[in-house]
Amino acid sequence: MAITREKVEELTAVARKVRRHIIDMTAEAGSGHPGGSLSCTDILVALYFHVMKVDPKDPDWPERDRLVLSKGHAAPALYAVLAEKGYFPVEELLTLRKIDSRLQGHPDMKKTPGVDMTTGSLGQGLSAANGMAIAAKLDGKDYRVYAVLGDGELQEGQVWEAAMAASHYKLDNLTAFVDHNGLQIDGPIAEVMSPEIIQDKFRAFGWNVIDVDGHDFEDIIRGIEEAVNTKGRPTVIVAKTVKGKGVPFMENQVDWHGKAPSRQQAEEALKALGE
Repeated sequence: MAITREKVEELTAVARKVRRHIIDMTAEAGSGHPGGSLSCTDILVALYFHVMKVDPKDPDWPERDRLVLSKGHAAPALYAVLAEKGYFPVEELLTLRKIDSRLQGHPDMKKTPGVDMTTGSLGQGLSAANGMAIAAKLDGKDYRVYAVLGDGELQEGQVWEAAMAASHYKLDNLTAFVDHNGLQIDGPIAEVMSPEIIQDKFRAFGWNVIDVDGHDFEDIIRGIEEAVNTKGRPTVIVAKTVKGKGVPFMENQVDWHGKAPSRQQAEEALKALGE
């Protein structure tokens, strides 16, 4: 799983495309969640373009690795990654949130190729990922399960029930990411209802805990590699990220949690992101 400099450059280029898609999609839709989509982009790109065993030509391949985007409002990031991976045409991205589109505001596993779990009601994704990981063990399969959670989402009690269960069942085939950008819709997570110290809480529940820079591909891959090699317990990777990453006027600004850019703002964002 080691990563070369050439691969880092390739992933960086894909991530730039994904971020440009996120801006175009939300601007075209006039709604959506750009901030948290931009913050988790590098995590998703690393998983789909370097780590996960998937086949875009056969989205339901039984042996595939699974991903649960528990922070379902970041669907634009997932859709853009899936499109760039080849699950459906890139041109379809501009149908985000439109009537009859396969790309609704939150992921729908029954409509969108490549989506492994319908999400959007925060706090539920880790439980679903647990079920997938348990199923793999019961079936003697070697696929791995990844879940991506928001840090504000950790205020949901069900997350900690799922954390307790994952540890109890020794789900070492499960890796959860926390997109730790420090902001949620109502403001800084520390002011709304602090889930800190996140690492200590997961350790108390019996998890292996890894800290990474969520915008450094080498660090993300290092964390995943350590998670894969950890046996007997699940791993959580706490990824320090920046909400709105890549767009200067969106970075660390809570207003961009659930607000789409205007066309003029989109042009400014695209210019900042580069070709």
